[in-house]
Amino acid sequence: MCGIAGFLNNNQKDVGNILNSMIVQLEHRGPDDKRIWVDCCENIGLAHARLSIVDLTDLGCQPMHSHSKRYTLVFNGEIYNHLSLRSEIETLTDVKWRGHSDTEVLLESISFWGIEKALGRANGMFALALWDNLEQKLLLARDRIGEKPLYYGWIDNCLVFASELKALKKFPNFKSEIDRGSLALYLRYNSIPAPYSIYKDIKKVEPGSILSIKHGDIKTEKITYWSTINILRNGKKNQFSGGVSESSSKLESVLTEAIKLQMKADVPLGAFLSGGVDSSLIAALMQANSSENIKTFSIGFDNKNYNEAEYARAVSTHLGTEHYDMYVTSQDAINVIPLLPTIYDEPFSDSSQIPTYLVSKIAKQRVTVSLSGDAGDELFGGYNRYTMTEQYWKVLSRIPLGVRRKIKGGIQSVSVSTWNKYLSVIFKSKYTNIGDKLHKGANILPSIDIDDLYLRITSQIEKPEEWLVNSIEHQLILTNDESSLAELSSIERMMAFDILNYLPTDILTKVDRAAMAVSLETRIPFLDYNVIEFAASLPESHKVSNGVGKKILREVLYKYVPREMIERPKMGFGVPLDEWLRGPLREWAECLLDSDRLKKEGYFNVLIVRKRWEEHISGRRNWQYQLWSVLMFQAWLENEAK
Repeated sequence: MCGIAGFLNNNQKDVGNILNSMIVQLEHRGPDDKRIWVDCCENIGLAHARLSIVDLTDLGCQPMHSHSKRYTLVFNGEIYNHLSLRSEIETLTDVKWRGHSDTEVLLESISFWGIEKALGRANGMFALALWDNLEQKLLLARDRIGEKPLYYGWIDNCLVFASELKALKKFPNFKSEIDRGSLALYLRYNSIPAPYSIYKDIKKVEPGSILSIKHGDIKTEKITYWSTINILRNGKKNQFSGGVSESSSKLESVLTEAIKLQMKADVPLGAFLSGGVDSSLIAALMQANSSENIKTFSIGFDNKNYNEAEYARAVSTHLGTEHYDMYVTSQDAINVIPLLPTIYDEPFSDSSQIPTYLVSKIAKQRVTVSLSGDAGDELFGGYNRYTMTEQYWKVLSRIPLGVRRKIKGGIQSVSVSTWNKYLSVIFKSKYTNIGDKLHKGANILPSIDIDDLYLRITSQIEKPEEWLVNSIEHQLILTNDESSLAELSSIERMMAFDILNYLPTDILTKVDRAAMAVSLETRIPFLDYNVIEFAASLPESHKVSNGVGKKILREVLYKYVPREMIERPKMGFGVPLDEWLRGPLREWAECLLDSDRLKKEGYFNVLIVRKRWEEHISGRRNWQYQLWSVLMFQAWLENEAK
């Protein structure tokens, strides 16, 4: 892991100091070395902050020049199959290697095959900037799914890029004008999907794509070298023909190879372990392919409703890993909140950001690289909402849309307190605050089809424009061509939407920023492209069966861990926000949600926000997640003003 930054067409003086000021902002991503390269004749500058993982010597430092002198590269990430690429290149051309870094192998792969084919062969996670001195152009690229971030934009006709926004903001004349359409997307999705950013003139490079910018030009050309939609469609057309036993054996083989590749490093390595299906499977296969006890890490909370540490400890004991856990109090978690605007650099409101940061901090004390079980849910149907949405639609689709709209109006015409009063008698206090649940549940009734229903269920705030002032929500690019996924089943389309949006926008952003804040590299074996392609080829029944997801993952896991150690209700990786906002965070939140302050800043509809806040603190309604989105923006905005 590293941090990269740079510019093209910069005619300003003192470009070296500008680059230095940018890369210093990324020291947390690369604390081991910082270097810059400037070609004043061509007005190009590249900077790199290094977290040394492979080839710890100076021979692995960047910016790095190709042997031909045509290319100069700064690169954030890892190429896991660099040894096999190196061997292949050696059979095709005479290369005098300087060291054994994956950066050098990637450079020579580009020199030999060109960037599009080289990235197609590379198995890894990355964001990179490549200067082509022959064709006088800058190339920006991002990995297939979007594990590594890369922002770019034009400032006074100069193309500027960086791993994080804090580096871009050090470029002279940076304009921090907030994009209100992006703000609406943020309220819906907890984070801002590519290609948008919170700033008007700054964008994100999209996963699986290469941007090309010619010297002296202000246009960008986009090349897509990997299309997740095409992979999903091809997988559907060419489905795996074997049964569950054959597919589980194949998955075990493919995933094991991915883990073996990702366990290669010149620094200490471990794994996150929650005790759930995904992380337990990664840890089990790591331990099965290691001659030593691998290190595993988990975090426990003093609140038993959010504590999975005991399950992780049990799995670790069974596997024989060298396990480290730490129990933290609510106050320990609350102490992280002031750090979040700087860590995430852009509004981000998935509250599991807090435990993710804490477990990364624990892991960093003993390792530099940690493998993660992320992406198992999206690839193998693990979220309960997939089957829940399908079941809801079977009922809703039988009721005419006009009738459903009237039912919604009828439910919401009765106050929450009235529903609570009468229904609590019927259900004998079996359900708490049932009126709140009825009002929120009524919002799904007007869904026009199952895809619309899923969007409503997964939207943090269903109508963000109502919460905002002068905002029109940007259209999410991946939904522009819904017919491209028409051949997929309804559950497969939900999974596809999550792979394309929720995974890179929320999950991967959360993990990257939290881990990089403590200079920890995370690796995700489920995102090996061979695993993705195999998952895409599996029939839905191998993923979701009888309402239970991740069928095939469980089949593999139970070869290593007893079923009874894993089978339990999914807990998630959360924190008790509702209690915190009514208790220890109330004063902090009240300050950020002050009516005069909201009106002066001019982003939020004051009446809606204040009403939700007052309902929440009174206990009449639970608006914890919606309010957290507002609060995280407000905290970010306050940090911006410093």
